[in-house]
Amino acid sequence: MTKKPSKPGSTAPNQAEARLTAALAGMQHAVPILLFTSPAQELFTTAARQVFGYLAGLAPKITLREYNLDHELAKKWQIDRAPALLFDPERYQIRWFGVPMGEEGRVLVELLLMLGSRAPDMSASSQQVLDHLDGPRLIRLFISPTCPYCPQQAVNAVKAALARPDLVSLEIIDIQVHQELADKYKAYSVPQAFANDKLIAMGAQSEELFMASLAKLEQQTVFIPESDAKEIDTDLVIVGGGPAGLTAAIYAARAGLRAVVVEGGLLGGQVATTPIVENYPGLTQVGGKTLVDIMVTHALEYVVIFPGEPVMDIQTGPGLVVTTSRRRFTTRAVLLATGANHKKLAVPGEDRLAGRGVSYCATCDGPLFKGKKVVLVGGGNSALTEALYLRNVGVTVTLVHRQASFRAQEYLVNNAAALGIPVLFNTVVTEISGAEKVTGVVLKDTLTDKTTTLAVDGVFIAIGYAPAVELAQKIGAELTPDGYLKRDPKHRTTVAGVYAAGDVEGGYKQIVTAAGQGAEAALAIFEDLIHPYWQTEAAK
Repeated sequence: MTKKPSKPGSTAPNQAEARLTAALAGMQHAVPILLFTSPAQELFTTAARQVFGYLAGLAPKITLREYNLDHELAKKWQIDRAPALLFDPERYQIRWFGVPMGEEGRVLVELLLMLGSRAPDMSASSQQVLDHLDGPRLIRLFISPTCPYCPQQAVNAVKAALARPDLVSLEIIDIQVHQELADKYKAYSVPQAFANDKLIAMGAQSEELFMASLAKLEQQTVFIPESDAKEIDTDLVIVGGGPAGLTAAIYAARAGLRAVVVEGGLLGGQVATTPIVENYPGLTQVGGKTLVDIMVTHALEYVVIFPGEPVMDIQTGPGLVVTTSRRRFTTRAVLLATGANHKKLAVPGEDRLAGRGVSYCATCDGPLFKGKKVVLVGGGNSALTEALYLRNVGVTVTLVHRQASFRAQEYLVNNAAALGIPVLFNTVVTEISGAEKVTGVVLKDTLTDKTTTLAVDGVFIAIGYAPAVELAQKIGAELTPDGYLKRDPKHRTTVAGVYAAGDVEGGYKQIVTAAGQGAEAALAIFEDLIHPYWQTEAAK
């Protein structure tokens, strides 16, 4: 029997452990786990023992058995690398090549809870897709412990394997532990999902989109439910789960409005992939993902959040209807807090090698380039922050900036200089080269027009963001000359009943300003719903 590890100096479990214990205590079925080890991976093996020894101590339904790779069971289950974890292998085909640490810990807990109930919590639409699978599917999902996007996609894959154990098998692969597999599949960004050796998804998806991609063996961008979506009536639909949207939700609910937050991607937006935030009032230094978790937890005290649910359409006119990939919302007002997306270099090779050495998220993909050479393009706060992160995880990084000096904060510039990070000023990338993965870049000196070639393993791009205004344009909202969403001092767009807040409006792209704009917009919406301005204007 595995004993629950004691905590020196502690007489009671902390709150997080208490919640975890309570959740695991409700498991109905036994969850046998097999761990296969080898002396060559002793460090990771030790970590796996600690993780599962701890969990087994919290939940008697969890059992862990350990075997060497030369054991007959390794041959039975065709395990040829370690560490490898098999979950209830007599019933399901779920294997984890690596150690669930960091962001992966959330996936592990959800996996154990679903195994304990033997019932994946998925939508009826997703289940319908899986019911109509035309043959076996072997999913290979590449993730890393530092990727905040990965848990969403990993949980999708787990649900598929649990719902159709007869057809769906799953291999979760930690790129930091098994880099040779990432190299084999050229998975140089995470998350990436392959099914039957075909790439079906790069990045996180909503549950339905993942199931559709799995069924069709190619990435899907739109999911049309086979049955009518559930309708929800509310006062305010907030599109976007970043600082602006989450703050607006809190203020709207506290003002007495029925509000919901709909987020098609990652809750927190850009903040979730920022390694360290050092300028948010009250928190001297905090991880971006941690700050997002704080905001989301706070917002959940007041509103319902619908993550992984992209908005497909907004119907304006008499009444507002917001249609997502899962349901329809009838609402009195809509707040667009859609934020901004990464800008691209728009050079040859960028799109072709995306995910194969070209990356826009150092936090997600940086660990894969440990010991390798990369360039990071940009000169602002995000670029310097990501360069420092890459250097910290063991990547040889060179900054490439088109100007003669940085526009980043002096603090970040000084840190980069102190670490001796090389900088190529007055330089632009004109091409990213490589057949199947990045092997080099072509650089041009903007002062002399001289071009040179630099051999690198990766290109990280941090040159700013473009406002996500596609949805706003679809409903006819006007934009500013700079391409941002046009709005008045009350955050009203040019479409009646539709408002804006955050980076999609332009201005200072800071977490604190986005949150402030979200609060302002929510209060303005509350006042307008009491005295609708569009009715007053129509009566004139």
